[in-house]
This record gives sequence, structure tokens and C-alpha cells, in this order.
Amino acid sequence: MQYYSLQNPAHKVSFETAVTEGMAPDKGLYFPERIPQLDPTFLKNLHQYSDQEIGYEVIREFVGEEIPEAQLRKIVADTLHFPFPIQKVSRATYALELFHGPTLAFKDVGARFMAGCLGYFRRNSKKPVTVLVATSGDTGAAVASGFYNVPGVEVVILYPSRMVSTLQEKQLTTLGGNIRALEILGTFDDCQQIVKTAFLDQEIQAKRPLTSANSINVARWLPQMFYYFLAYRQMKAAHPKLVFSVPSGNFGNICAGMMAAAIGLPVSHFIAATNSNDTIPRFMQTQEYKPGRAVPTLSNAMDVADPSNFVRVLELYGKNFPQLAASMSAYSFNDKDTARTMERVYKEYHYMLDPHGAVGYLGLQQYLAEDPDATGVFLETAHPVKFEDTAPKAIRDEIHTPAKVMSLYGKEKSSIVLPADYQAVKKTLLQLEFQNSELSH
Repeated sequence: MQYYSLQNPAHKVSFETAVTEGMAPDKGLYFPERIPQLDPTFLKNLHQYSDQEIGYEVIREFVGEEIPEAQLRKIVADTLHFPFPIQKVSRATYALELFHGPTLAFKDVGARFMAGCLGYFRRNSKKPVTVLVATSGDTGAAVASGFYNVPGVEVVILYPSRMVSTLQEKQLTTLGGNIRALEILGTFDDCQQIVKTAFLDQEIQAKRPLTSANSINVARWLPQMFYYFLAYRQMKAAHPKLVFSVPSGNFGNICAGMMAAAIGLPVSHFIAATNSNDTIPRFMQTQEYKPGRAVPTLSNAMDVADPSNFVRVLELYGKNFPQLAASMSAYSFNDKDTARTMERVYKEYHYMLDPHGAVGYLGLQQYLAEDPDATGVFLETAHPVKFEDTAPKAIRDEIHTPAKVMSLYGKEKSSIVLPADYQAVKKTLLQLEFQNSELSH
């Protein structure tokens, strides 16, 4: 399988190059040159396969022969070593819980898969590669966990100061070793723009070869297909008309779901549920893409005004707006809607939502009001404890704290505070040293 740049379709690279580069030299995101089709018999008999067997079948053609079968199966097994349960919340409304991994967020899947791929590709390299990643919250934590102590890989995480939760910040600033955090005095969009600029900076690349672990990287984006198949396996028998509501920020998650549908997964419709950063809901109404500046919300991992992966969504539908509109609806909700829903769902159904799941739930309810025959699954993308400090007071004391995160609160944060200025970040990247001498330059 080759991948082409969405800026220049003539520029094609291997899966390995797409993973190790992260983004094309022309700033384009990589996209697979063809959409493989799964065997209908495999889909019909999905219930007979393990999570790991499903993951391997879903991803193998996207990887091709660049990773041997035994090694790819091991990477998939290491990625899918925790459960992805469906929980019924109310009639026709189900939650797909994606927070049972190491950092309690859906991004554990993509981060662990990419870490396995990059670790394999760099196994014989004498010079470390630096994973440079911007995070609005959960990506940084998942990447830090997934890449911690991976030989030959250094990780630099940019995050917006005071715009991630206490637990998220602890997860990405306390590991040390081959993980470093840059605390940027700006927004996630500032962080993301700095990362994109750094990739094109030859001075940095000469000193410190870079790759990305944001969902712009194909090895982060594509494995998110896995849990749509696992959800379908759990829902298939009784619910033929299935829709997914996806809390959407950078649009990698919903685009992975759409790719799952493109390779054969029977999905009736997708709902992109956003917070007040409503660039895509406005686009779906006007067909005009006009990103503003990101505004902070309770669902901070979705505080993205210019979602990178939306170009992949457009590519998947051949830039045909009527086809996209037939497959996806998009709604936005503000913080009042979010907080009110968190309280109401816990009171009525005794189900605890995190702010992102609440937005997904709201999007699903709005769609079901228009299509009452459908059965909906919304993605509960993070454990509520990650947002305990901003949850509505009425339910805050009811949030369960898993034992594995209790110890994090006592750890000391370590970050480098920088302005939202590219030159300041560049200077730091060129001088940065890592605590693990075996991994430093």
C-alpha cells in the first residue's frame, strides 16, 4: 500500500515513510492510494473472531508487507489488550466506552499502534527519531504512555497552558526519561501550527529527525477503525440500522469510522458532535470552510477550530458534498448544554459522562429526533475522572477514581513554559536534552 499527499497526489510513499515522516514535505496529509474491501464472509462471521484477529484483518492491507505478519499481529495484540464494552444508557442509545486503556482515553489505541510500528521501523537505527506532537489533552497522555522507553524514540509534547485538565497534565508531564513537555502560552491551534512548521524546518530535521503522533499520522489515524468493528460486533444482531455519534475536535476519530465504513463496515450514518468550536457544523450548512480561533470549553480535547483531518473526510467522499451530507450530520453544543446533560444523564440513567461523551450523547439525541428508527452509539472517549476538576458540582463527588491514577496526583510536574512563538520553540528543540542518556543525541 502506498500513500499520497493530499496536497500533491503525484507524491507517493510507502507506509513506513508515511509513518516516519508523519506529514508530506509539502505539508499535505497522507492518504491511502486505494480503499481495500473486506471479505463479506469475514463481516458476516465477525462474532467468531477475537478482538486481535479483527484488528489484524482490518489493518493488514493498509500496512502491506512492510511489517511481517507475526510482528504486525503482535503490535495489534499489544494495542488491543484492554476491553471496549458497549453500555446501554437508554432506549436506542448506547455508549461505546473507550477509556479502559492505560491513560483512560480512546487515543491509547492509536498511540500504542503507532509506537509499535515506529519501534519496528527504527529497530536498527543508530540515530533517535523525535515524535513531535501537539495535544489538546488526551493525545499527549496517550503518546507519552505509548512511547515511554521505546528504544530509539524521543517524544516532545506541546500543550496549551491551563487548557488541559489536572490529570491530563500530570499524565504528560511526569514520566521523564524519553518524554518532554513544552507548555505553550497559547491555544491548541497554536501548538498544532508550530508542529506543522517544525516538520518543514530543515535545520531542525538535520539535528533531530521529526515525526508526528497526532492523528495526522496514518499509524495514529487508521487503527481507530478497530473499535468501530468491535462495537458493531456487539450491536449487530439486534440493531441493523446503526449510527455512530463521535465527539469531534481534530476529526481523526470520525474519519477513521468513515474509513471503516468505506472498507465494508455497515454503518447507516455518522454524527460529528462538536463543542462551541463549530467550524464543521457551519461548513455543513454553508459549504464554506471558515475556521476562527479556538475557544476553550469543558470538552477541551475538542477545542480545535481548524481540524486537520477534515481534508481526509473530504477526500474519502471525493470532495462530493451531497455524498458527505448523506453520510454525516454535524451539530455543535455549548458548555451549558454539556454540563446540563452530564447532570441529567447521571440523574436519570445513573450513567456518568465525561464532557466529550456528553457532547457525543447530545449529537446522537438530536439525530435520533430526526431518525427515530435508528439505533445510536455515542463514543465515550475518556474516563470522567480526567475532567473531575471541571465537572458539574452536583455530580463531582460521584465520579469514581481508578486506583491506577491515584498515584499521579502526587507526582511533580515537569514542563518548559514557552510563548506561542515558533522561534522560541525551535531554539528549545535544537537544545533539548533527554534524561535518558541512551536516547539522547
